Amino acid sequence: MVIKQAEKEDPMVNAYITLLPEWAREQAKHAEKQIMQGLYRGPMHGIPIGIKDNMYTNGIRTTAGSKLLRDFVPDENATSVDKLLAAGGITVGKLNTHEFGAGSTNTNQYYGNARNPWNLNYSPGGSSGGSSAALSAGLATLATGTDTWGSIRIPATMCGIYGLKPTYGLVSAHGVVPLTPSLDHIGPMARSVPDLALMLQHMVGPDPRDPASIKAPIPNYSENLTKGIQGITVGVPSYYLKGLDPDVEYLFKNALDEMVNMGATIKDIDIPELDMAAYAGYLTAFSEPANVYFDELKTTPEDFNDDVRILFNSGLITHTNQYLKSQQARRRLVTAFKNTFEDVDVIAAPTIPITAPSFQPEWIKQNLEVIERCLPFTVPLNLTGLPSLSVPIGLSSEMLPAGMQIMGNHLTEKLLLQVGNAWESIDPLGVS
Repeated sequence: MVIKQAEKEDPMVNAYITLLPEWAREQAKHAEKQIMQGLYRGPMHGIPIGIKDNMYTNGIRTTAGSKLLRDFVPDENATSVDKLLAAGGITVGKLNTHEFGAGSTNTNQYYGNARNPWNLNYSPGGSSGGSSAALSAGLATLATGTDTWGSIRIPATMCGIYGLKPTYGLVSAHGVVPLTPSLDHIGPMARSVPDLALMLQHMVGPDPRDPASIKAPIPNYSENLTKGIQGITVGVPSYYLKGLDPDVEYLFKNALDEMVNMGATIKDIDIPELDMAAYAGYLTAFSEPANVYFDELKTTPEDFNDDVRILFNSGLITHTNQYLKSQQARRRLVTAFKNTFEDVDVIAAPTIPITAPSFQPEWIKQNLEVIERCLPFTVPLNLTGLPSLSVPIGLSSEMLPAGMQIMGNHLTEKLLLQVGNAWESIDPLGVS
């Protein structure tokens, strides 16, 4: 059903760069045969998954949304893809992305824009816009995403789905086309929190091929999903209440009231160090890619999307002392969050201060403006490596989704999923 829907609807949504209907059908038949023979691998077996196109897939083109990689066919899977397929997942295709993950609108000169199923004239967010669009339109059951300064959470918000950026290093980045290595996270995206928990269970684990991979106990991420949020203290930093669009502000305040009705305690908090996040985020997010793609920027700059070339070139003029100051700011942020979580269980805030924008003719300027609005809200959790879950909180006056991110301390994904599932139970978009 999902494959048939993707064949029919994707020409309008453009969620996929490479759709693999025949490949998916063969996998589905093989999965059915295995299950009939009693070789059931678990709840992931036979589930259609869209893979973001910056993640290696053995024998399947992986472009990262870039002309530079238009003919790149890896001979291995990314570690997280390997784990999902080993659990029985079926690859539907490779999902559209802003080039190298370096944008928040999913505008793409070479492969076309992914479009928001809530309104095809609007952005699905980025860079995992193909993932969010496919899930929202029913063109995949589950999808993978990557998040460097918000690329899971921004599109999750704009398309009204659920997205989790795990603790840094919990999911291996091996086999993922790099953007900003010290900020790159890999995580699950889905239409429900239980599906996120299921995916995460099969994505985590140490990997010697990823130097940032961490070795940590792996809990059962699904076991506390129904515990609710009675007695949980939710911190709300003043930093996140500034510059919100009116609809987002209204929906977020309603969400806090609803959480109180569900038994949570809301606590106003202040984290002054958050004022350094945008500075540290910009310096880190653009100087590291400038190093990763230094040779290509010098030899074939015309092969980059225009907006991405501008961003990466800005990284080339970053001075060493500026980068060092940004890393000092990161360390202060880590300490500030650690101290904050001594007083609260989780932190809640609008995921981003806006809803999805309509595509504009001046698309380069638009992407830069969306980054400017959204990055200060999402990048603090990339800078600190802490987990953050984005959930929908309702629809704006234009009938576009808004989102809330629930943030936790190091390795508290299980708690975030518990809180997120309690929130999902109220049907925030009214679509059940």
